[in-house]
Amino acid sequence: MHRYDAYDPFARIYNQHWGFFATTAYPILDHLVLRKLPPGSAVLDLCCGTGQLAAELSRQGYRTTGLDGSERMIEIARQNAPDAEFVVQDARNIALPHRFSAVFSTFDSLNHVMSLEGLEQVFRSVFAVLEGGGQFAFDLNMEEGYRSRWRGSFGHVEEDHVCVVRSSHDSDEKTGRLDVTLFELKGSAWQRTDFPLTQRWYGESEIRGRLRKAGFEELQSVGGKDPILESSLHEGRMFFVARKP
Repeated sequence: MHRYDAYDPFARIYNQHWGFFATTAYPILDHLVLRKLPPGSAVLDLCCGTGQLAAELSRQGYRTTGLDGSERMIEIARQNAPDAEFVVQDARNIALPHRFSAVFSTFDSLNHVMSLEGLEQVFRSVFAVLEGGGQFAFDLNMEEGYRSRWRGSFGHVEEDHVCVVRSSHDSDEKTGRLDVTLFELKGSAWQRTDFPLTQRWYGESEIRGRLRKAGFEELQSVGGKDPILESSLHEGRMFFVARKP
């Protein structure tokens, strides 16, 4: 199966400008799952990006593994979280020798899975690497998030790079798209790279249905006006928690 490596050309810039999301996600994961786990539990950061969440999990004493489809993201993650273990794999086909008390996936990573069948494949893959009683917590952008946040453009201008992101969504196709233009200073010359990042949104009932088909139970969802999602980054975002029997 082809790994999801669309973030390879974006890894260094992502690390600098977007990796901080872990600081807003960690308290939510702590509230929903982490505080209920025994100290030193084994946890998997799925679609770990450049490793900021994995670093925080390691600092808090969890035995942390990070998994991502992008080799370049993992290279940076190993620097950011030297106490964690990292592997390059696709979330739809996890092959790890040990089991975890909890699996996390944050910052709408799973919205990059562009079909319900693919999303269920991720859920089944996670189910297989969880211990009995283990929990899977993840967030997804819902339709409201795309309508409210995925429009217009923004950019970052630094001495050695310029990054411009144009965001849009298609209500009929239930998709969001980021068109990224990246200029990086390579020696004395500037190099331009253009690439898209696409996402898809799903209804809450669809997500719950696929979790049940994968074998999960005790499903919980948190979104909307819940106080733990007070950051503007979480507008239109929903967190799900599912338990393996």
